[in-house]
Amino acid sequence: MGASLGTGAGGNGPRKLFGGGRRRMSYRPMAEINVTPFVDVMLVLLIVFMVAAPLLTVGVPVELPKTQARALPFDQEEPLTITVDADGRVFIQETEVPLDGLVAKIAAIRAARDNDRLYIKADRDVDYGKVMVVMGRLNSGGFTKIGLVTEPEPEAGR
Repeated sequence: MGASLGTGAGGNGPRKLFGGGRRRMSYRPMAEINVTPFVDVMLVLLIVFMVAAPLLTVGVPVELPKTQARALPFDQEEPLTITVDADGRVFIQETEVPLDGLVAKIAAIRAARDNDRLYIKADRDVDYGKVMVVMGRLNSGGFTKIGLVTEPEPEAGR
């Protein structure tokens, strides 16, 4: 018995020898990279992050006073922020605390942190005396590195 190496229409070509009677298609690897799915995913992620970025600012909403003060140096660790809102309520980060328990909670948080700097954000409509009461309590509790957070004042030419 012999095998034919002819290329006739009957399918008796060279593949018949190696394929065991079945025809196999030989696929060559594709030399191109299809970047369309990658671009689609990147565009979707860009839109998601553009929408989500403004929502990532955390904190109690307050209208800060505007000043010409210099910016405080940036620390790597997130600063511990005490906020006094327009109604005079006191918050640590986003958690409301009674004024009497402020120093104890700050001391407990401070024990777990390397940075002992505190920032006070007070609404511009809050009574100055209320802010001083909060600062006085913190100072009497041993906290001396206290900064007041404000917004930059718009320049005269704008």
